Amino acid sequence: MAKALGTTLEEEHRGGIHKLAKQIKGQVGLMFTNSPPQEVIDWFVDFKQPDFARAGNPASRTVVLPVGPVLRHHSDPPEPFPHNEEPQLRKLGLTTTMNRGVPTLTSAHELCKKGKPLTGEQAQLLKLIGHKMVAFRVGLIARWDSETGDVVQIEGPGALTPEERTGGVGDEDEDVMSE
Repeated sequence: MAKALGTTLEEEHRGGIHKLAKQIKGQVGLMFTNSPPQEVIDWFVDFKQPDFARAGNPASRTVVLPVGPVLRHHSDPPEPFPHNEEPQLRKLGLTTTMNRGVPTLTSAHELCKKGKPLTGEQAQLLKLIGHKMVAFRVGLIARWDSETGDVVQIEGPGALTPEERTGGVGDEDEDVMSE
């Protein structure tokens, strides 16, 4: 994206935009709008969507799967996994048996512990059972003014905080998945 905007004064497509291009590193996006800057900042301050954790994210709570059918929590009421997904559950570390065609845990399974980084298998299991553990937020870094060519750093509400960059730990202690 930075290259498309122009990373030098000579390459830039609009005045001053090369200063914004220098800040495009990592997982960032660009939004172009005619809305007033404060209106956009205010909207992003309140924007938050539950999302699935990824490998490396610290677990925001302890999750324990109870004895019995392994349930998907994508619907209400939760539904058991189909029989053909039992091998995948085993591959991801669950000790399941088949009971009347339903993958079943014979003992409780601690899927993750609060504060500990998630493994790839744990993150995948959390997604399969429908357990969202993190919040997707958009943190603002800077804005470019098309009229003046100025790049203004965003600070205060709406700005990306260090805790949000690292995926801070939530405040719930334990979540037991049950019927």
